[in-house]
Amino acid sequence: MSNIKAAITAVGGYVPDYKLTNAILATMVDTNDEWITTRTGIKERRILKDKDKGTSYLAIQAALDLIKKKDLDPLSIDLVIVGTVTPDMPVASTAAYVASEIGAVNAFSYDLQAACSSFLYGMSTASSYIESGRYKKVLLIGADKMSSIIDYKDRTTCIIFGDGAGAALFEATEDQKVGYEDEILRSDGVGRNFLKIEAGGSLMPASHDTIDNNQHVVFQDGKNVFKYAVSNMADVAEKIVKRNDLTNEDVDWLVPHQANKRIIDATAKRVNLPDEKVMMNIDRYGNTTSATLPLLLNEYESQLKKGDKLVFAAFGGGFTWGSILLTWAYNS
Repeated sequence: MSNIKAAITAVGGYVPDYKLTNAILATMVDTNDEWITTRTGIKERRILKDKDKGTSYLAIQAALDLIKKKDLDPLSIDLVIVGTVTPDMPVASTAAYVASEIGAVNAFSYDLQAACSSFLYGMSTASSYIESGRYKKVLLIGADKMSSIIDYKDRTTCIIFGDGAGAALFEATEDQKVGYEDEILRSDGVGRNFLKIEAGGSLMPASHDTIDNNQHVVFQDGKNVFKYAVSNMADVAEKIVKRNDLTNEDVDWLVPHQANKRIIDATAKRVNLPDEKVMMNIDRYGNTTSATLPLLLNEYESQLKKGDKLVFAAFGGGFTWGSILLTWAYNS
């Protein structure tokens, strides 16, 4: 068992066709392209306009993309995990539906919710299942239809979020030079006050009053979230680099959650990495919450080489945050 390591062996991704640009947003709320770009780095975000399609649709498309690229038999998948804050339904598992729809009928499945850190936490979970020796193939998907919980009259949130999904396949490897290396994962319940959807849970069930008061959409105290995110995301990234005796030359890529370009820049600066080593697509997709990290992997896959050192970092509501060190296992 000690010789088994978990490695990412395939990735996939999907974003909807519709582009919600800053120019379009400027017709909806009091904002403009310069204001949005300066504060967030976002130019456009993708939106799933179909009212009869939810997060499961995004997750299924990302999974099918991976399956096609990998030429993977869905029957060989042991577990499907869907990281999301926007499940199709509050009770019925989105992951169970996704697994069935992609043909992974031999897999068990469940949803994982850690806000914007969902995929990061899911990486830890998927790797642990593989390293235990119990399962051989774990499909981890990060997917969110953020447009379903955003108030497009609130310029503090509607400019930030977009819809999308990404997927990664975790498998066992005995090659000790690649795979999952280390993690630092954290959380702090103080974040409950600064980033939340107030109603719809057990504490405040849906009612006519909660709907009338617009309490089913994302509320964000931007200043406090930014303050915590900048310090904590950069801190764990620096710690994991130092703990593994790496220099900035040893790290090939920073894979940061795409929440705000200023947060990404601060994290990169802390670990002394140049722009060309920082994965970024926030300008085109905005913050897709659970999907940001796998979408980055899918977009940069062709540039990744076996043996590349990747430092992942994320920060999300709750608060939840962390950093993971992974060595890439294949050449695309």
